[in-house]
Amino acid sequence: MKRFLPTSIQAITAILAALLISCSEKEAPESASNQDGPPKVQATNYPLAYFANRIAGDFIDLEFLAEGKGDPAFWNPTDDDILAFQSADLILMNGASYEKWKETVTLPNSTVVDTTQAFSGEFLESEHGVTHSHGPGEEAHSHGGTAFTTWMDFQQALWQAEEVHAALVQLLPEKETELAENFDSLATDLESLHSTFKQLGKDLAEKPFMASHPVYQYFARRYDINIDSVLWEPETVPDEEAMKELQGKLANHPAKWMIWEGEPATESVDKLKALGISSLVVDPCGNAPESGDWLSIMNGNAENLKKAVGEPTPEKPASDEEQTDQ
Repeated sequence: MKRFLPTSIQAITAILAALLISCSEKEAPESASNQDGPPKVQATNYPLAYFANRIAGDFIDLEFLAEGKGDPAFWNPTDDDILAFQSADLILMNGASYEKWKETVTLPNSTVVDTTQAFSGEFLESEHGVTHSHGPGEEAHSHGGTAFTTWMDFQQALWQAEEVHAALVQLLPEKETELAENFDSLATDLESLHSTFKQLGKDLAEKPFMASHPVYQYFARRYDINIDSVLWEPETVPDEEAMKELQGKLANHPAKWMIWEGEPATESVDKLKALGISSLVVDPCGNAPESGDWLSIMNGNAENLKKAVGEPTPEKPASDEEQTDQ
């Protein structure tokens, strides 16, 4: 009997190990990708949510958790939001320093797609490092560092949409044909926007503009639009100090138009009119609009900017050296 004891012990050990493995497999939580229903996709801003919806539609369970919560670039997710990100099958991120909160949380690398990584060498820096708030209840923040409204350059928006498309094909290989058709339709719209704003840039021919916020860096670079910026909010009427700062900028940048992120307060429009400056809206649409969608907002931006076409270009003030020569 002693001769067979080790073998018996080995057999019992093997059986127990098999039982433990079987139990652990039954108790292990089912992954999101194995759950019933469409795969779960998270988008960190509205442009990415719009692209994903155009490409995949009902094939995915799409969430945009920052919707209706101010500028997603300065949104901070709750613990429940983080859990939703962690359990998603795909997380679409803007990159370019947009998701500042992600530095403090852990997300599965396998599900995160940085849609601007491919052109990160083309990122611009924002010179506005002043800390300010976007209104009552909003946390103070700075626009310094990497400029993040990448999609306002519609060539870059197309590149981001391509990354979204590739990630969705990997997630849903059985829907590759449908996804490709939907992406082609989106790409056509983005190429049309790019062409429209290219022409607008030529029509505006270095005409100086002032912007209420430093969020048009990529837009200005791609379409050769001459923009300087202040740090104003559409809903906040500029005080005397803000007006003095603006007049100081106008001395070297004689803009006749102020570009606003959203519809400005009537009193703000009137104050600018007193300086000979008209107002128009070019909405980056980082969050979902009250009406319409991302594409309709971008087409509306083009129509608004056309108001400045045909206006005479202000003469740039002569430099001190030029004045001396005169």
